[in-house]
Amino acid sequence: MFTIDVLTLFPEMFAPFVGLSIVGRAVEAGIVDVRYHHVLDAVDGLARADDLPFGGGAGLVMRIEPIAVSLDRILAQATPGERRVIAVTTPSGSPFRQETARRFAGELDRLVLICGHYEGIDDRLGELYPIEEYSLGDFVLTGGEIPALAMMDATVRLLEGTLHPDSASEESFMDGRLDYPSYTRPAVFRGVAVPEVLLSGNHAAIAAWRREASRARTRARRPDLKNGQ
Repeated sequence: MFTIDVLTLFPEMFAPFVGLSIVGRAVEAGIVDVRYHHVLDAVDGLARADDLPFGGGAGLVMRIEPIAVSLDRILAQATPGERRVIAVTTPSGSPFRQETARRFAGELDRLVLICGHYEGIDDRLGELYPIEEYSLGDFVLTGGEIPALAMMDATVRLLEGTLHPDSASEESFMDGRLDYPSYTRPAVFRGVAVPEVLLSGNHAAIAAWRREASRARTRARRPDLKNGQ
């Protein structure tokens, strides 16, 4: 079973999401096990999980000790030889892409997600553990929980048995292109009709239309993707 460990100051943000939809079904089916680790549980007494930054400046920095203690506990219980990634959510990380989700789902046994907060995590984390840092884009959130949820969703849906195989093979980014446009009933709504070819029953023509529509959409919206030409 694929295991996801989440280190966070706000584990309550995850439960409603993990209990629903595709991720929830994957949990119920025994495809993935999601475990939460409250950073405060690794803090001694009245100590805090954050502190003022050395050198001054605004905001607080998450302390290294409670995160290291939590990580050490997780790693001590891990199976020898386990394939895993420790991923940290941070605006300064590499962009999280579909290919990253495919690698996580296809090559790992465990994904550890560490959610940053405030002004970030003490940077020594990367010197002590083999972490990978990821960002959802060029914007700043109040915490790393939302990116962690996105990374979890993108990964879990690609785990074998979560989706119908056709669903994952015909979607955006799987072939360097955006997905083709989709339509459903009614065939005409407020005078706007769906492309006639989709009503023809000609599967070869429909497949050809979809390929070209995918290329055209990619060229128009994401010319940086390699197969839009």
